[in-house]
Amino acid sequence: MKLSRMHKRLLALSAVMPLAAMAQEVTQATTQTASGQLETVTVTAQRRTENIKEVPVSVSTIANEKLDVILSGGQDIRVLAGKVPSLNVESSTGRVFPRFYIRGYGNADFSIFASQPVSLIYDDVVQENPILKGYPMFDLQNVEVLRGPQGTLFGRNTPAGVVKFESAKPSLKGIEGYYNLSYATHATANVEAAANIPLSNQWAMRVSTLRQHRDDYVSNAFLNQPDSMEGYNEHAERVQFLFQPNGTFNALFNIHQRTSVGSSRLFRANIIKKGTNDFVDGFDAEKIYTNGQNYQNLDTQGGNIRLSWDLGAVKLYSITGYESIKDYNSRGDIDGGNPSGPGVVPFPVETASVLPELQQYSQEFRVESKKAGPLSWQAGLYFFNEDAQGGSDNYNPAGARTSRVVSEQKNRASAVFGSVNYAVSEALTVRGGLRYTKDVKDFRTVEAINTVLVGPQSIHSDKDKFNWDLSGTYTVNPDVSVYARVATGFRAPSVGAASTSVPITVADAETITSYEAGIKADLLNRRARASLSVYDYDVKNQQLTVVGGNSNVTKLINAAKTKGRGIEAELEGFVTPDFKIATSASYNFTEIKDPSLSVNKCAQCTVTNPINAAGRVVIDGNPLPQAPKWIINASARYNIPLADGNLFVLTDWSYRSKVNFFLYEATEFTGKAMTEGGLRVGYNWAGGKYEIAAFGRNITDTQRITGAIDFNNLTGFINEPRQWGVQFKGSF
Repeated sequence: MKLSRMHKRLLALSAVMPLAAMAQEVTQATTQTASGQLETVTVTAQRRTENIKEVPVSVSTIANEKLDVILSGGQDIRVLAGKVPSLNVESSTGRVFPRFYIRGYGNADFSIFASQPVSLIYDDVVQENPILKGYPMFDLQNVEVLRGPQGTLFGRNTPAGVVKFESAKPSLKGIEGYYNLSYATHATANVEAAANIPLSNQWAMRVSTLRQHRDDYVSNAFLNQPDSMEGYNEHAERVQFLFQPNGTFNALFNIHQRTSVGSSRLFRANIIKKGTNDFVDGFDAEKIYTNGQNYQNLDTQGGNIRLSWDLGAVKLYSITGYESIKDYNSRGDIDGGNPSGPGVVPFPVETASVLPELQQYSQEFRVESKKAGPLSWQAGLYFFNEDAQGGSDNYNPAGARTSRVVSEQKNRASAVFGSVNYAVSEALTVRGGLRYTKDVKDFRTVEAINTVLVGPQSIHSDKDKFNWDLSGTYTVNPDVSVYARVATGFRAPSVGAASTSVPITVADAETITSYEAGIKADLLNRRARASLSVYDYDVKNQQLTVVGGNSNVTKLINAAKTKGRGIEAELEGFVTPDFKIATSASYNFTEIKDPSLSVNKCAQCTVTNPINAAGRVVIDGNPLPQAPKWIINASARYNIPLADGNLFVLTDWSYRSKVNFFLYEATEFTGKAMTEGGLRVGYNWAGGKYEIAAFGRNITDTQRITGAIDFNNLTGFINEPRQWGVQFKGSF
């Protein structure tokens, strides 16, 4: 018997209910008080601070020691990949241009104006351009990952979900701070520090800084340049001021900047063995054979002002944000080799992405009721303004620029939104939200040097959309709750720059309808915590990027439909008061549903999809790019109390299954499953004020091809190397 779509979704929801009952029995059967208990987790997934069990969204948090451990080796934001269910992060541009995927749903576009269906929000301000999304993680209060459409309460392009960072805030309570220093393989140095300084009984300041360095350790064997690539120097600063004159008004001012200099992504020609997805025999990760230049420079500055007024029955919020990018330049040898190899390099290609200037302004006004009864609500207005100029340069083998294309994009967006919560009873709360968004883009070519572009020089896009969500949370008992949610999302049209063979392209707006249900529980007298969610979504007109194929161009297209479904689970708890474990897993299935859609095939790979009469690859039925079916994470910490402190051992492991690099499927361009592990042994004393530790990241020295360039040869790039290091932390 064939089930209807709605029947399947109802069965998925009903499958959760027995788990709720089982969790209730476990909780009721536990009467003894345990000495090791988990802290209550609060999140702001619904723009209010709430207990994570009360929020009808699949959400994970990363904070405190877990965040410190994964960042100990000087990693950038890509380190979040696989650390929570359904989250993947990758980049073909290195540390400064991350691409996020939630539940397999993301965007592999590497163009300077690329938009993504995962929104990154830093201190309540949307970071729209992918370069802004790479701002380093330091002095953070917490990280939240919200899975599924968040289009009602958050400002920009959130149909897949939201990654939300919140900096540690200034406080009037007293002087405090910390310093964190580590040194690891390849002279990788990571220095982080923060200080909170009350300036009066109304003003406080918090200063945070990050310094990161890694020596070049990859040699260019073709040019006989030892240890000349893959290093970086980066620093970022943030200064915040808190003004709190009374109990009704609060003002928080934030100024931040980032400077990054180092290698761009290293493209390695023909590192994939023909007919397999293995490395070629004799591959050496510390050698490259390129005749092109490689470097990356980035400067960003920004600031925000967050104001709040307590007016008695309601609270009023104003969030003003400004972000800018100056003189971004990322240059690399796209063919990954030289005329003599390695392997066959048919023709040289060296390019640079440039972004001379970007400015982004955003403003949100929000009013929120104070919970005085069964009904609570919030409503607001949102405005977004972006003006950017960016493009690409081409170079000849001698290193001289041969052509340049620069385009300008002006993006204006506005929205009005509202959300209502109603407590039907002490156990049942229902929530509903509605948002109207209008998005306008004007895109034009402003510079074309030594190149003839096809098509018009400018294009205009104008789209508006209503989004909504409806959810319910039922409290089975004080420790267990279940929820169900239906939500829609919207991503505004995206625009791609023109080339000599492809005109300016516009991918129409995409929309998603998502169904989700889940259970969240505190177990064993709060010695353990568990959550489980199931979901099913349909994306209409999904924006996809055709990258390469048989030429060095990108083109935006729409797929008629994409389907996704999956399950996510998290469990953490104390086995004993000194032994804590945590594990999570997700299964994400994605499928492109468009029989009419085809793309150009690669030059040298083994395509496994059907080829149509025009010689193009039919991608109907394929998974989305960079969408692993399985993501699994596990960690364990064992503490040994001593007279003056604590000795501890901690290990963490993440696994993702194989991924497709492109829209078509090819033997060589399927990334193998990858497992990476970390180890940390340390000692803390003085009540945890000081800690010294030895650590390792990617301790098994796993090497994997994580992405590729497909138009010329079997060029690929790889994951981060193994690191061993030491770390010292102190607080005051």
